[in-house]
Amino acid sequence: MEHENGEWIIKGLNWNDPLRIRSAGELVNWINEIGFLPFFSNEIEGFSAEEHVAVDYWWTGVREEDPWEWREIIASGHEVVYGKFFDKRAGFISLEWLPVFANYRRSGYDFDARYEDGKASRREKKIMDFYIGEDEDGDTIYHDTQILSTDLKKQAGFGKGGEKNYPGIVTQLQMETYLVIAEFRRRVNKRGDAYGMPVSIMLPPETLWGRDLVTSSYKEDPKASWERLVSHVAELYPEAAQSDIEKLIGKEP
Repeated sequence: MEHENGEWIIKGLNWNDPLRIRSAGELVNWINEIGFLPFFSNEIEGFSAEEHVAVDYWWTGVREEDPWEWREIIASGHEVVYGKFFDKRAGFISLEWLPVFANYRRSGYDFDARYEDGKASRREKKIMDFYIGEDEDGDTIYHDTQILSTDLKKQAGFGKGGEKNYPGIVTQLQMETYLVIAEFRRRVNKRGDAYGMPVSIMLPPETLWGRDLVTSSYKEDPKASWERLVSHVAELYPEAAQSDIEKLIGKEP
């Protein structure tokens, strides 16, 4: 998606294009095939969901056809991972590649160890305290905290008169793979009626897929994980500039 003359321009294919991705299920299959995928177009031509879906069906609200709706379907399906992983913008990661991202982005640290070593901020911890704790033996446990992002902001002490930059903090935690977007849910009023736009619910990936899977690349040097990610994109898109790949994946650790 590009910004031109004050308007956002969507890239994509015609409805009748035989190469067009036609459903959320087809998009999940493609993500699993190539490993990971930004949601919106970027400096690497072709490396996005946006460029492979119908250009005229965004924000129609038709769940079967609208790629904006598909992100909700895919996030809640948990067949792949959804969140802000690519230059602080949304995208998808297959479960096969999630451990590689986690090892590189976390530098092999679980969040509690990262905080103890002074590599995570107090504001990040205020968010993560809703999701991780310790059992009676002192081992880390992950909570299935079903809380709307808007409510999390308030309960964690962000906003007017409190901590600043809530959007930046939760984006950074997604970039570091400590949180992912697990689903979207609408607010509910006192009568029990849903209203407004859907709001994200975040969870640690360990809650959804287990710590064994998420941390299975911790034995690898984070630099080696980074090299695997960069090499994979270069193999998929050999014309891509190294600087553009690093903009999406991140710098060498």
